[in-house]
Amino acid sequence: MKVCTDSCLFGAWINDWLIKTKPHISNTLDIGTGTGLLSLMLTQNHSFEIDAVEIDASAFNQANQNVANTNWKNQINIQLTSLQEFLPTKKYDFIFSNPPFYENDLKSNDSSKNLAKHDSGLSLETLVSFIAENLSDTGFAALLLPFHRKKHIEDLLKDFSFSIVAQTLVKQSASHNHFRTMILFSKKTAMQQENEINIHEERNMYSTEFLHLLKGYYLHL
Repeated sequence: MKVCTDSCLFGAWINDWLIKTKPHISNTLDIGTGTGLLSLMLTQNHSFEIDAVEIDASAFNQANQNVANTNWKNQINIQLTSLQEFLPTKKYDFIFSNPPFYENDLKSNDSSKNLAKHDSGLSLETLVSFIAENLSDTGFAALLLPFHRKKHIEDLLKDFSFSIVAQTLVKQSASHNHFRTMILFSKKTAMQQENEINIHEERNMYSTEFLHLLKGYYLHL
């Protein structure tokens, strides 16, 4: 599986928020871990343990291989299961996910790609409902979504009595439209902080904001 720039940005954005706010976190869940990228990004900077679930066997095997080759293998526990069949025995202080994206969009002939990129296996409603049931009262959750689903997720969070803590809208550059939203929310009342970030500046160079977030992860920055 390929590692996408927006996924890397999401992981760095989460890490930046955790470092700045320092919430108490012991139990963490990564929904749809894929290659294990997000879990590995967070364990580089934090000592909490992460449960991760992945429905696709190929991605599960790759994630296990990636984790096994790192210094953080004892912090990450990956399970091969769908979210609907996953029965946690504890509440989580932090839940994060880069979930299936393209609801009602055209699908490919590759079933594994459809599982990774479409929500035919996991709807946004199912995802938010699961988070509502399994997040601790003082916990937080974070999602990476296409920008066109911004209104949908905001309405869902309101329906489940969540408050938005922070939301960052992502552009490829200042001349492009928004294409992703990174949203963080909790059960506690919070004042929403909304801003935006451009991945690139002119001449296809990375922006100052992007470099600040990713410098700890990209070797060439």
